[in-house]
Amino acid sequence: MRILAINPGSTSTKIAVFDGVKEVIVKNIKHSVDELKDFEKIFEQYDFREKVILNELRKEGFEVSSLDAVVGRGGLLKPIPGGVYRINDKMIEDLKEPRMGEHASNLGAPIANAIAKAAGQGIPAFIVDPVVVDEMEDSARITGMPELERVSIFHALNQKAVARRYAREKGVKYEDLNLVVAHLGGGVSVGAHKKGKVIDVNNALDGDGPFSPERSGGVPAGQLVKMCFSGKHDIGTILKKLKGKGGLVAYLGTNSAYDVEKRIEAGDKEAEKIYKAMAYQISKDIGALSTVLEGKVDAVIVTGGVAYDKTFMSWIEEKVSFIADLVVYPGEDEMQALAEGCFYAVSGDISVSEYE
Repeated sequence: MRILAINPGSTSTKIAVFDGVKEVIVKNIKHSVDELKDFEKIFEQYDFREKVILNELRKEGFEVSSLDAVVGRGGLLKPIPGGVYRINDKMIEDLKEPRMGEHASNLGAPIANAIAKAAGQGIPAFIVDPVVVDEMEDSARITGMPELERVSIFHALNQKAVARRYAREKGVKYEDLNLVVAHLGGGVSVGAHKKGKVIDVNNALDGDGPFSPERSGGVPAGQLVKMCFSGKHDIGTILKKLKGKGGLVAYLGTNSAYDVEKRIEAGDKEAEKIYKAMAYQISKDIGALSTVLEGKVDAVIVTGGVAYDKTFMSWIEEKVSFIADLVVYPGEDEMQALAEGCFYAVSGDISVSEYE
């Protein structure tokens, strides 16, 4: 099965061609500031990005007519259950006039659909587990303040992919397992996966939950309110403190876990203190979500770039191993996750949903 995966980012477009789930071509196409400066809205980049992808495939001597399926990164759609969705007109319409916000990933489905049509023979086009996956139980949405509701926005693609990978390795169905899955990247999301659904998870986009390399996490509410009304900061500054300039960036001046690891090896005690605190908060959220699953946890899974750090993983394992075995899948291979979702959908192992 020949699959093309497309993942548009803010300043790049990643593409990969797979034979089944084996990657045979991978490209990360960078877009300069000059190339993007005349586009006021994300969707205006549609023609530009599609041409770039097709040109890159031609350079590789690859013909789109040889494709069996195309999969794109899902964008900021309305909240939907997890899974594989066939790209349709309603989905493209919602991405073209985005009510949930603009992001480069909104281009993934429209471009995948166009290339699938160009390939002919009625080949299918899909998205897989976009960030707006929402399977939260009602109790998880309630905050204690009626005006505010907890929202499900997280690393759904990678969390679901590693959960399914673990199930395949164990010879069982994802839908038969209870798992706590933590994605550790620039942001951190920790989800309770109950029989194939993520019934509780922190809003990683806004920086809720544990602090991370770039996000502040769940800071003390009262102190935050006082800071907001101190007259010293505007709304943009506060939002940046929560997302982008929080976490390791705020304490240590870097968003690189690798750099922090090296500083600790060189004897930097402050870096070790802050890094251990991040592991502490992640472990605490893993523990909290194990109660959501009533302690019936088949495995605790950790993934994302930070998971490459064995010392950091040992700190987490010390605190959570009493819950269940810790399984580590380092990295965040979104292209592989997209291809696997597409492959298993076409193969009939995962059902295909319609976006409405």
